[in-house]
Amino acid sequence: MTSTFLLQITDLHIREPGRLTYRRIDTAHYLKSTVQSILRLPQKPHALVITGDLTDFGRPEEYAHLHELLSPLNGLPIYLLPGNHDERQGLRTAFPGHRYLPADSEFLQYAVDVGRLRLIAVDTVTPGKSEGGLCTKRLDWLQAQLAASGERPVVIAMHHPPFRTLIGHMDRIGLLQGAQELEALVRRHPNVERVICGHLHRSIQVSFGGTVAMTSPAPAHQVCLDLSPDAFAGWTLEPAAFMLHALPEQGRLISHTVASGDFDGPHPFWDAHGRLID
Repeated sequence: MTSTFLLQITDLHIREPGRLTYRRIDTAHYLKSTVQSILRLPQKPHALVITGDLTDFGRPEEYAHLHELLSPLNGLPIYLLPGNHDERQGLRTAFPGHRYLPADSEFLQYAVDVGRLRLIAVDTVTPGKSEGGLCTKRLDWLQAQLAASGERPVVIAMHHPPFRTLIGHMDRIGLLQGAQELEALVRRHPNVERVICGHLHRSIQVSFGGTVAMTSPAPAHQVCLDLSPDAFAGWTLEPAAFMLHALPEQGRLISHTVASGDFDGPHPFWDAHGRLID
């Protein structure tokens, strides 16, 4: 039995071809760079999950552009999840081959096997609003999925993080309903290895329900780091990154932050005689 490798990217904010996000950011360029970084990974991943804000306005032209940008990853299973910038029906229509997406459900939720992992994707979108929520219907669905997973290692994927980040303007549009209920549910299932989220455009981790809940950086722009209740609602072009979640044959899930782009190296630590280079 080999290790399982699950990739996570998030908050792509893809626009129509030729248009810039916030009139400044070529998010398509950055996604192309991330795709090339994925293709260069030394270990072949089992799947990729994209945890929301696939597009900037949920328009058909944006989803068509996203479909084209992801095409070099042909052969890699890709699992899509809506964020507050997405439109559920537009997402379904643009990706008809993604049969894991429920065709007639109110929410875009699903559970799939990725190697030894069970990936459970939960829809936190509140239509027309930036903040997210988990109603009783969605929590009941998740409870049933966790019960059906038995002791199999589980990763729960969602867009809005179920915890405070101390970035004030983002916490005001975080998961405003169902976070406490979710934590209690996760605590009852110790096989939940991770709760992985997007929305924050930063790498943030917190202890949650006996496991770890975390957010991933974005392929393009990051949210400014300012831990103030009245933090400036702004973005920055800090180095882009994504996540690699690895489940070894024995042991717990290990999450790596992977820088995206072209860099100098690799270079050896040791010379040809096995000595540390001086």
